[in-house]
Amino acid sequence: MVYQSSSLLFPGRCLVCGENGLPGRDICASCLDRLPANDPCCSCCAEPLPSEKADGSLCGACSAKPPPFRRIIAPWRYAAPLDTLIRQLKFHHRLAAGRLLGELLAERIPAGPHPGLLLPVPQHPRQLKQRGFNHSSEITLALSRNTGIPWSPWALKKIRHTTAQHDLSRQDRLKNLKGCFAFDPLGEHQHVAVVDDIVTTGATAREISLALKKAGVAQVEFWAIARTPVQR
Repeated sequence: MVYQSSSLLFPGRCLVCGENGLPGRDICASCLDRLPANDPCCSCCAEPLPSEKADGSLCGACSAKPPPFRRIIAPWRYAAPLDTLIRQLKFHHRLAAGRLLGELLAERIPAGPHPGLLLPVPQHPRQLKQRGFNHSSEITLALSRNTGIPWSPWALKKIRHTTAQHDLSRQDRLKNLKGCFAFDPLGEHQHVAVVDDIVTTGATAREISLALKKAGVAQVEFWAIARTPVQR
């Protein structure tokens, strides 16, 4: 996918190390090279696989029971120095990190056919009021600008407030998220991609996919910055 640089004249400042960045980028060549590639990984859910596995293989879970989404694209693993950029965005409101992450992700999206709509993973209004912004929306905005794919910040909604997910098992996450997403398409969309920062267990991807398919979407993809090993 072609990257459309916002600046071709002046280097940015690397958000990881503080040195001069690449032209039009807030990351330097050294830190860019150190981003931990998610390779090999499951060709369906992007779960990191052991090094002896061939890239493009399926993990055991996807082989046994295909998930409701077509695939997850997560080019990197959640590790240094990528985790620094994600924490800057999520917990320090550094929106430049969201723009950079969206730009980087745009370059790693395979050739089409591409979805007709991008949707950020939504937050419940209570959570959005507390945090003040949706970090997934910041990534999606930059991704849309750099791919030309339109996006909507409101069509996908979280209609039920849930407890924090980070300490829950995969099964508990599925129970926690069950029935809490809804899609108001405002038109016909057969192929959409949902955008997030990190995929951990795939529970969010599964529940959102079910909600989208219930609303008539035929094909759902998840595009994320990073993947962690599945916590079962």
